[in-house]
Amino acid sequence: MDSRVTSPSNPKLRLVRRLQSANQRQRLGLFACEGEDLVAAGLDAGLEAVEVLVDAERPALLDRLPAATLVGPGLLTELSELAHPPRLIAVFRRAGLPTLERETTFEAGLALWRVGDPGNVGTLLRSVDAFGPGFVCLSPGCADPTGPKALRAAMGAVFRVPLGGFDEAPGRRIGLVAHGGSPLSQLDLSGAVCFVLGAEREGLPDEIAADCDELATIPLAEGAESLNVATAGAIALYERRRQTS
Repeated sequence: MDSRVTSPSNPKLRLVRRLQSANQRQRLGLFACEGEDLVAAGLDAGLEAVEVLVDAERPALLDRLPAATLVGPGLLTELSELAHPPRLIAVFRRAGLPTLERETTFEAGLALWRVGDPGNVGTLLRSVDAFGPGFVCLSPGCADPTGPKALRAAMGAVFRVPLGGFDEAPGRRIGLVAHGGSPLSQLDLSGAVCFVLGAEREGLPDEIAADCDELATIPLAEGAESLNVATAGAIALYERRRQTS
C-alpha cells in the first residue's frame, strides 16, 4: 500500500504553512527549511529534524532522514516560496541554533539595529560565517533570521553563526556610518570587534551611534550616497580580516 500523504490538509503540511508566519515561528519555537542543501546544513550542525516532508517522486536525503514523510506530487510546490519546488522541507527547533550563551570565542561580529530586510540579515550571517568565527546580534525590529528569505540568503550560515540580542554583543563597538566617521582602513581593528550597522535608509540613530566606541566610514566614489547594509558589513569584516591576517 502507498503510504504517501496526498491531502493538503494533513497536519504536517498545515504545520509548515503556519511556520510561514514570524509570529508562529516565535510562538512554536520552530522553523522550516526548504531544499536538500539547507536541510543538510542543519543536519551537519547537529540539529534533529522535528518533521520532514519529501517529494515521493523526487526523494532526497532519505539515507539521513529515514523517518521522513513521503508526500504526493505538487504538495511541496504549494508549500514552497522557491521559484522551483523543493525536493524536501524539514522543520527544526529554533532552540537548536547556536547562541552567544553557548559560544565564547569570537574574532569579530555584527550588531544590527532594525535591519528589517530578511535578505540583508541572511547575507550578513553568510558574511560572518565567511570571515569569522563571529556572531550576529539583533535588535527588536530586525528581520527573523529563520524566515524563508533570510534562510535562503544565509545559505546555511544560520546553523553555524551564534545569534544574540543587540545589547549582548561583545567587543569594542565600531559604528558604521555613511558620513563623518574615521576611514575604516585607518582604524585599528585588532582584538575583539563588533561592527554596528543600522537599517539601510535610516542608518544608526544618534543615540546608538553615541554608544559606540568609535565611528567608521567606508570611503565612496564622489556622488555615491551610501552602500547596501549587507555590502557595508561584508567590507568591514573583510577589512578586519585583512588587518589581522
